[in-house]
Formats: sequence, structure tokens, C-alpha cells
Amino acid sequence: MRDLGGGLARVNGKVRLLEGLAQPHEEDEWRLRYYNTLTTWVEVDPLLALFGLVRDDLGRPEAELAAAIRGVAKRLPTYATVKEVKRRWGRGQEDVFPVLQFEKLWGDMSALPELKCGYVAVSRWRGQQLKDVADLDPWMNDGSLEYVKSLGDFSLSPSPQRSLTMEP
Repeated sequence: MRDLGGGLARVNGKVRLLEGLAQPHEEDEWRLRYYNTLTTWVEVDPLLALFGLVRDDLGRPEAELAAAIRGVAKRLPTYATVKEVKRRWGRGQEDVFPVLQFEKLWGDMSALPELKCGYVAVSRWRGQQLKDVADLDPWMNDGSLEYVKSLGDFSLSPSPQRSLTMEP
């Protein structure tokens, strides 16, 4: 299973961001209508108020600010995801280990009722994420390559031809 980024879904009647690997079934992500880009606009003062802070408080000792952050972190959902991690060693040997990853999604604070969160639907045609070389073929075939090419001129200037000669 690969992490594709997640998407927006209605959970208990509220629109929430669902991390890709935190979903019960791998195919669930493909049933979501909107893909998450996690492009975020933040209103600074309401966000600071969530932490019990104002702008002038940002100069306070780091330990006090960290305590305010931890207080909010306790209230954010924690996603637990089982992944397989490869460890390469020696000459071509590799081991695969199951790993349990715990993660807080700070970009999704929609679980906090006192914070106003909203989402903006934008065209999906922006060129899908290319996170790994293994994604190159699907990226080229789903229209992302053509869309990105349409955004500008990415042609490279031709390099001068070079010939190699081998000396005896």
C-alpha cells in the first residue's frame, strides 16, 4: 500500500481530511471525490487564540509555548498506520520490517469545533503528485504530464554533439 495523500470525506456528518494510509481499505481513497493538496490559508489571530496565545506571547519562553502547543496536540486526532519499511544492507540484501507510524495531521484541525475550517474545491488537473520514480508511468498516462507540459515551455536547448574516440 502506498501513501497517495488522502482526501476529503464526510465523517460523522462533518467534512474531514482523511490521510491515505489511515483509511481502512486501500481502495477507499479512490472512492473519494476530492484529493487533498494540503494547501492551507491560516488566519493568525484565531489560530493563536486556539493555543491560548496572542501575537505578543510569541516572545515568551519556549517551554511555555511548547506547553500551549502540546495542549492543542492532545485534542487532535492521532492516526496510526502500519507500513512496511525496507532496510537494505550488505550486498543486495534487504529486510522488510512492519512499522507502526503515529501521526498528527496539523494541517487538518477540523476536529476542533471552536476553529472555523473550510475547504475549497479546485480542479484536479494540476498534475498529480510525483512522489516516486515508480509513479512515473501512471503520471504520464493519467494526463498529468500533458497538463504540466501545457503550462509552459519546458524544452531544453539542444546540446552540441560530442564524439568519443578511443585511443589504442
